[in-house]
Amino acid sequence: MSAMKRKAPDSREQACMLCGRVDAGLNICGHRHLRNGICAHTFCLFLANGLYQCGNIAQGIWGFLPMDIQRTIKQASQKQCFVCGERGATITCVETGCERSFHLPCASEGECVTQFFGMYRSFCWEHRPRQAVQAAPEQDTTCVICMDPVGDSTSYHTMLCPACRHAWFHRGCIQGQAMCAGILCFQCPICRNKVQFCSEMSIMGIQIPSRGPAWENENAFASLQERHQRCDVSECLCPHGREQARGQGPWQLLLCRSCAAEGTHRRCSSLANSADTWECDSCAGVGT
Repeated sequence: MSAMKRKAPDSREQACMLCGRVDAGLNICGHRHLRNGICAHTFCLFLANGLYQCGNIAQGIWGFLPMDIQRTIKQASQKQCFVCGERGATITCVETGCERSFHLPCASEGECVTQFFGMYRSFCWEHRPRQAVQAAPEQDTTCVICMDPVGDSTSYHTMLCPACRHAWFHRGCIQGQAMCAGILCFQCPICRNKVQFCSEMSIMGIQIPSRGPAWENENAFASLQERHQRCDVSECLCPHGREQARGQGPWQLLLCRSCAAEGTHRRCSSLANSADTWECDSCAGVGT
């Protein structure tokens, strides 16, 4: 049974009608859409066998029309996922003559490869693309991302940078980096190659979002643009409190000239009006 659980009987959330999951990770299946009585994940739609965008982007779900989605669901009801054993598998290996079908959330467990570009092709474990690597990892080689051992050979879960051939990493680790970096910043962690690296990772089934890095969208470095605004001496003398500061005079706030992470009112540190710099105890080495 796949580790990805299907919708619980008493769950109020509707499961994707293409994979049967309500709790599939966003990084695996994409957003879950509910329109025209149909619930489906973005990439479950794009990777479903025989399902095409026959409408414009505003019609149905991303151009996939309701009648086409319903037809695909009906056809998939007769197909059994070779990974979890349940029916409703909408993805079939593209290899001619191969009948293996699977749900998108089951792909990793079944060591399948799904390509998130171009024709959105899918491959079972037997027919998936493999890296052209001659040498195996040296003994005690670790993943350059998580620093855990990568094993003694390439495999579905162990990958190598095609450019420098020195950076070994786990599939899950490099996928996490791709989701964080986006297409604009995704590159080899060691040699920084971008073109060859992104091309091969995409072919090997790594999903690379067509956006900038997540840390820019989430404004992760906003705090670096904020100026410290608090008196940090052990006994603040300002009658209006530590957060109060004037533009000049005894209650003017000076920041540490070295770290700018601590501040003091002039009077709280007995600074003369002519003093224009100050250094906190940590930077000045007091007590060391």
